[in-house]
Amino acid sequence: MILVYFILLVFLQLSSNSAANENVENYVGSDMPKSDVDLVEFPLNLEYLEAEFFLWGSLGYGLDKFTPELADSGPPPIGAQITKLSPLIRDVITQFGFKEVGHLRAIKDTIIGFPRLLLNLTRESFATVTDDAFGHPLKPPFDAYANDINYLLASYAIPYVGLTGYVGSNPKIQTSTAKRLVAGLLGAESGQDAILRALLYERGREKVEPYGITVAEFTN
Repeated sequence: MILVYFILLVFLQLSSNSAANENVENYVGSDMPKSDVDLVEFPLNLEYLEAEFFLWGSLGYGLDKFTPELADSGPPPIGAQITKLSPLIRDVITQFGFKEVGHLRAIKDTIIGFPRLLLNLTRESFATVTDDAFGHPLKPPFDAYANDINYLLASYAIPYVGLTGYVGSNPKIQTSTAKRLVAGLLGAESGQDAILRALLYERGREKVEPYGITVAEFTN
């Protein structure tokens, strides 16, 4: 399931990252070597995705309303919507969204970065990768925005992808500025991962309706 959601990360990002890599202005005024800038810049892809998914899921709006300057005039996400969440889960996801705004700001305060890319956050996209995970279509199609359990399942591996990416990039970073930034982002992503795992663990024996599959089986 982790691998599938890594594919989800790539799948949801419809715009090519190559355009961002061609933006030589990202290196102007930075005391980092280009290799460090690249390693700090690449996670913007995930941070944009997390910010939009969590803000829309909990509040019903994203960066364009909350902090439009961070979107940098990039295209709005496709299909993002508010989720039918319980008060507790809504508050948790809202806090996640606020944290992602902080992550974007921290990265863009360090390097110039690039505008938000076009993200496909439609329920159909999540349904497609869930079908791929199971090896057959679920009927009815999985709806990430339907309820607490579905949304937590859709969120499950996004921070995990982030934290493993930061772990992998850290040994390659040369400057102390970049190392401090990545260490802070790694800690925050790890915290989110732990919270999502705990929330799913306590619901492990509950059925994901209408499939009759437990949460534990869904995340196996």
